[in-house]
Amino acid sequence: MKKKKKVKISKFEKVLYTISCLLLIGSPVVIVFSKSTLSEINYEVEKLKKEIKNQEKENESLEMKINELASLENIQKVIKDEGLVYNNDKIKNID
Repeated sequence: MKKKKKVKISKFEKVLYTISCLLLIGSPVVIVFSKSTLSEINYEVEKLKKEIKNQEKENESLEMKINELASLENIQKVIKDEGLVYNNDKIKNID
């Protein structure tokens, strides 16, 4: 009968194997976590882009309304409705 020789593993090898196992198990977890975080950030970016587009549309609409209300025709209509008189002689231009 032959005796089996026990192979002794040094402390350095144990530490090396432990670190290797942790890296093999931990790296996929880290990759999945980082991809998940990146996906969340991309979702937030798209959400903010959509909000910006909506705000730009609203701003454009409000600018059009301002231009409409500030038009000469509208001002003259308000003047007539309020009973005021538009006198061009009293208007002074400053250059």
